[in-house]
Amino acid sequence: MKVDGGIGVDSGFDGVMDKSREQEEMGYDGLWVPETKHDPFTILPLMAIATDRVEIGTNIVVGFARNPMTLATSANDIQLLSEGRFILGLGSQIKPHITKRFSMEWSKPAARMREMILAIRAIWRTWETGEKLDFRGDFYTHTLMTHFFDPGPNPFGSPKVALAGVGPLMTEVAGETADVFLCHGFTTEKYLREETIPALERGAAKAGRSMDEITISGPSFIATGNDEKQLEAAKSGVKQQIAFYGSTPAYKPVFDCHGWGELQPELNGLSKQGKWVEMGNLIEDEILDAFCVVAEPERVASELKRRYDDVVDRVSFYAPYKSDAERWRPVFEELKA
Repeated sequence: MKVDGGIGVDSGFDGVMDKSREQEEMGYDGLWVPETKHDPFTILPLMAIATDRVEIGTNIVVGFARNPMTLATSANDIQLLSEGRFILGLGSQIKPHITKRFSMEWSKPAARMREMILAIRAIWRTWETGEKLDFRGDFYTHTLMTHFFDPGPNPFGSPKVALAGVGPLMTEVAGETADVFLCHGFTTEKYLREETIPALERGAAKAGRSMDEITISGPSFIATGNDEKQLEAAKSGVKQQIAFYGSTPAYKPVFDCHGWGELQPELNGLSKQGKWVEMGNLIEDEILDAFCVVAEPERVASELKRRYDDVVDRVSFYAPYKSDAERWRPVFEELKA
């Protein structure tokens, strides 16, 4: 497995370059940046300049807050700046955020995302080959590209495209169109094997692709620590995160897969009341263990490999205790072996 880290950006730009450089030196293969309080495309140039080897990518950037042309241009620029190390990781977000936060259209998210990725690739192909831009779809139409706006071929090729998904329709789109599938953190081994992999296979078959052409970036919930206090704090934090995601109706099928479907509306009701602590308290240890590897650092690699070694190509996790480099380096080496 490749091992990926991440750059948290909620606190702003301070330390982004130092954090990126530090994680590259620790042995990470890739670094992801999310879209939360800051635009990831403002963070990525700092990451690219600070590093030489690691892949950098968005996990995720909200696709439907933008359009194929803006995404194609931003991704092409980061690909140039990073000298071919960029992965454009897309996600759909959910309807309330798209319509109420971004004031953008929402309809048929899986079909729209499929078309968005195909349109991005059509734009890149025009820049690469000089052929006329003539993409016409149900959601996006791109038929104009003049010399003034054409950056020309990228010497490092087009970026890889990653797509995040939970439900079967979006996962099929990833199998059909993406280079990398980003498993949502709200995924269990059971759901990955019984629902996600078959959906990816169906999507790949539609496009005449092999599953060997799709990299799977695996689930990322890990609760660990250098001592018992850190471990308990990590477990509590992950329970809160599971509860937050579990309150989303679109993610109910993951609970259903385990027979916990009745928990989702209960979490949803509490979320509308702002009862975040109470939500976390509903996540029992059995549920935590299904979503999350809970172990001291020395056991993290073996447990991840036990669950996912035959289906996951790269694993992404955030460990705030990684400053103990000597303790974590063997974990990375075991995962990569």
